Amino acid sequence: MGNPFDCISDFIFVETKLKKSDVILIPGASQPQLMERAAELYLSGLAPYILPSGGPNSKLSDFETEGAYLISIGIKLGVPEEAILKEDKAQNTFENAQFSYDLLRSLNIEVKNIILVCKAYHSRRALLTYQSFFPKDINFYVAPVIDRRGISKDNWYMKEESIKLVMGEIVKIGKYFDNKIWQWV
Repeated sequence: MGNPFDCISDFIFVETKLKKSDVILIPGASQPQLMERAAELYLSGLAPYILPSGGPNSKLSDFETEGAYLISIGIKLGVPEEAILKEDKAQNTFENAQFSYDLLRSLNIEVKNIILVCKAYHSRRALLTYQSFFPKDINFYVAPVIDRRGISKDNWYMKEESIKLVMGEIVKIGKYFDNKIWQWV
């Protein structure tokens, strides 16, 4: 028998099979692992574009924005600069999703399939957020990344800091989506 909180693990930590897509999206972050995974997927031919999103972040003193930081990593890993789209204004997950959607539309890039590269413990909230901005007929495939904190589906309940982060995600999901559910019905 499993743990009584396995339902939390199954809910918060989303991972899907990946399929060839039109773009790889990355919600803003200061962890290089996200672009490293996106670059790996791009270089394996899973999508023609990567779109990192993110505005200024005080943790990144050498870069003006999270987007610029992630772009620099992608280029160092061999992703051509023209394959990396630029969104550098977003300050939260909602703006990451909204501004990414707006940018793709402004560039006339038609998307039907999207790979979302995000932190593992952020995967459910990121997925729901992006789904709330993109049309309902878009297919999302989730490629979660274990970031520098090392938090995974198999260990989040072993450290107090990790428990607080994961349970905080549940609270944020409630706050983010309590008034959006009816829009999806």
